[in-house]
Amino acid sequence: MTFFASESALLRTARLVVASLIFASAAMAVGAARADDALFQQLGGKPGITQFTNTFVQRISEDPRIKDFFADTDLQRLSLLLGEQFCELSGGPCQYKGRDMRESHRNMGVRTVHFNALAENLQIAMAQHGVPNRAAAKLIALLAPMHGDVVQRPAAK
Repeated sequence: MTFFASESALLRTARLVVASLIFASAAMAVGAARADDALFQQLGGKPGITQFTNTFVQRISEDPRIKDFFADTDLQRLSLLLGEQFCELSGGPCQYKGRDMRESHRNMGVRTVHFNALAENLQIAMAQHGVPNRAAAKLIALLAPMHGDVVQRPAAK
């Protein structure tokens, strides 16, 4: 009987250790997720991203340098998709459901000057909504690699 009693105690201890390890692993995963969403939080979470994205879309639709690109665009849908993209890129809980950047901008004739105007409007919109400069710069840095997919190369002569 003593043997089974100690085996039962050993099993309880083993279960307790395993449960503790699982709990500790889960806690570390949550901590890592919180660290990964730091930029998302600095951008104001979903409400903050939605606010500056709406301002951004309004700005680009009125900017004489680039407004023609958005003349036939559903601006509300664009704002929603950009908000998803910014949220996902910044480590938030969103998933971007739009097309990839190369496909979205195919044959639009976007040049670097247009891309830069877009980035400038995004920076201004974030500043208008109190996004810290460092956080704004981090988001812009995450978007910068898309330049190659968005900007059309001039045709060779």
